[in-house]
Amino acid sequence: MSFKVPVKRIITKEHLDDFTNSTAYDDYTNYILRLNDAVKNTKISADVNVSENVEGILKVLTTLSKWVDEIPPTENAKSRFGNPAFRDFYDKVEKNFDDLFCDILPEAALKEVSVYFIESFGNRRRIDYGTGHEANFMAYLLCLEKLNVLTKEDDQAVVLRIFVAYISLMRKLQFEYWLEPAGSHGVWGLDDYHFLPFLFGSSQLFDHKYIRPKSIHDQEVVDEFSKDYMYLACIQFINAVKTTASLRWHSPMLDDISACKVWTKVNQGMIKMYKAEVLGKLPIMQHFMFGSLIYFEGGTEQAADSHDDCGHVHASPTASAGNKEGVFALGQEYPDCCGIPVPSAIAAAGLKNHEKAGPRPIPFD
Repeated sequence: MSFKVPVKRIITKEHLDDFTNSTAYDDYTNYILRLNDAVKNTKISADVNVSENVEGILKVLTTLSKWVDEIPPTENAKSRFGNPAFRDFYDKVEKNFDDLFCDILPEAALKEVSVYFIESFGNRRRIDYGTGHEANFMAYLLCLEKLNVLTKEDDQAVVLRIFVAYISLMRKLQFEYWLEPAGSHGVWGLDDYHFLPFLFGSSQLFDHKYIRPKSIHDQEVVDEFSKDYMYLACIQFINAVKTTASLRWHSPMLDDISACKVWTKVNQGMIKMYKAEVLGKLPIMQHFMFGSLIYFEGGTEQAADSHDDCGHVHASPTASAGNKEGVFALGQEYPDCCGIPVPSAIAAAGLKNHEKAGPRPIPFD
């Protein structure tokens, strides 16, 4: 097989439409759905099959967690934006990828797979993180599936061991380096950074006899069961870092979802929402990359060269007199996130350690 370093191919809404009708889109979404089904009614602590390759990936993530400890944040107490020490961590992962995975991946595939893995920790220049980076981690796992490094028998361990370890590492990065949310709206009212823990987490609770969607408002339930269920772990995280007291105020969508009677409906809604609000959004999918393992022939391979400093391709009014409708030449108008640095709520919460009066509120709480 001929491997290829992944490149960005999506610039316009038309390109995105082509992608959502492509084999690449089906491969990715079907993999997410398969993993979702694999963890229905299953706790994180459940006894699942952990293969040698799964164990190897977990060791890599443990190594990266140790690197965070070895790369302390730069002293920057007056700022609640991303800490530049994150770039040192990012560079170390990039430099050492081949050594980390030489015993797990075929040598010929290292360069292709490395792009997804490295990008899954956030944007080096902007020091931010969002659902697009999370999607890169799932793309990395999909590549391992296509290379037979992971198999269907590993599905439960992929979610309950590898993905959980990845989320734990990302929380550590978010806390240590105050990664900014990639976009001024967070993840459309869910967590500022992640989406998939809610999707997989609602599957874990699919037919739970006692814990209901409304249970997220019961702090005792959240604290007791957060170690076993990703959904509740996310609620615990949000409650810990937001400066206002109620989900109704800082996470209205989660508050609305809690009115559902059963987790089945929540899980179905999460799947639809992920397709619409992550895979269906141009500002996110402009960053997604395609190679030989996740192959998409649509769009244009020059997409990566067309991105502005904020990381998106933007439209510019064409100067052609023949452009009667005044439409944009390509791309899109500036999305809301562009030009608006978003302070980390984690950073605001962190100031509790330095200010007796408590954290300063931020405008996105």
